[in-house]
Amino acid sequence: MSPFRASSAVLLSAVLALPAFAQPKPADGALVGANGMTLYTFDKDTAGNGKSVCNGGCATNWPPFMAADSDKPSGDFTIVTRDDGKKQWAAKGWPLYYWAKDTKPGDKTGDGVNGTWKTAKP
Repeated sequence: MSPFRASSAVLLSAVLALPAFAQPKPADGALVGANGMTLYTFDKDTAGNGKSVCNGGCATNWPPFMAADSDKPSGDFTIVTRDDGKKQWAAKGWPLYYWAKDTKPGDKTGDGVNGTWKTAKP
């Protein structure tokens, strides 16, 4: 096998080994998901209770920032279980969501929506 092919195979296996989900990271004063999109918290959730109250139509507009079953809490980042049994990342106990109307990394158009949504801060 050529060195180029061997290197490509190693690189491809490394990329495929990356987790499908990753914990939030700070960017430009906000928390963002692995795709660089801004994350939000919902005032109707209760920090630290391990649940999200944004389900159904709410979750269509505010998609949860999902965690894989294999993801592990670390520091300020924990994992809550949704009503459907799927896992969602939380920061300082607050479940994290994307906003469907943000179209590119850096958008923060969900901040203040209905007076209950806030940009998640590091």
